[in-house]
Amino acid sequence: MKLIDQLEVAVAAAATPDNLMNYQQFHKEKLAEPTGLRTAVLRKISSESFRSIKGLPPKEILAICDELLTSEFRYRRFIAFDWASKIRKQLQPSDFARLERWLKEHVNDWGACDHLCGGPLGYLLWQYPDSVRRTRSWRRSRNRWLRRASAVGLIIPVRKGELWSEVYETAETLLEDPDDLVQKGYGWMLKEASKAFPDRVFDYVMSRRDRMPRTALRYAIEKLPPDKRRQAMARA
Repeated sequence: MKLIDQLEVAVAAAATPDNLMNYQQFHKEKLAEPTGLRTAVLRKISSESFRSIKGLPPKEILAICDELLTSEFRYRRFIAFDWASKIRKQLQPSDFARLERWLKEHVNDWGACDHLCGGPLGYLLWQYPDSVRRTRSWRRSRNRWLRRASAVGLIIPVRKGELWSEVYETAETLLEDPDDLVQKGYGWMLKEASKAFPDRVFDYVMSRRDRMPRTALRYAIEKLPPDKRRQAMARA
């Protein structure tokens, strides 16, 4: 609690006009906290505060993150996910349940979803690929953030040239999802996959372009060569 009190003091001191930004401009859904500290400022506070606990066992650090998440203040969620990311190499398969709970209970916008998936969750799935099977049910969830996470959570492994079969199956399930944030999520996943598997992604897009939403398509082909992008964008 002393550490959390210190965080509150640091955040209050940093909340000057120059350090604040309007988050609402990046989101269609109405945010509970439309204004907050800039990401770079929050990262600095997070890194400086982490020094006092970095020697603790990973389980204790994750327990502190849980305590931070008892409040839905944006800065506390950001720091909790950031601290969990700092110990990503020490995460174990047993930590998946905790990260999944965070996703279900504390993620309510795309920024938080991508922060968790691009940090501790993505690294855990890369280090322990057997854990990916536990994300498959997310693809059909009624929760848009779980569906987005089923794709964005694969980005770190796919950047390593791994898990193409999971990328394919995820894209197949989400292919005609009506939610644009889910479309952007799986399109982003395919874009990252195209760096390691350009021909597979191109062939996939060409065979599905008559069904794939244009939003997802544009994201998916962004890193392909210009001639292939033109072919993909041409109406089937």
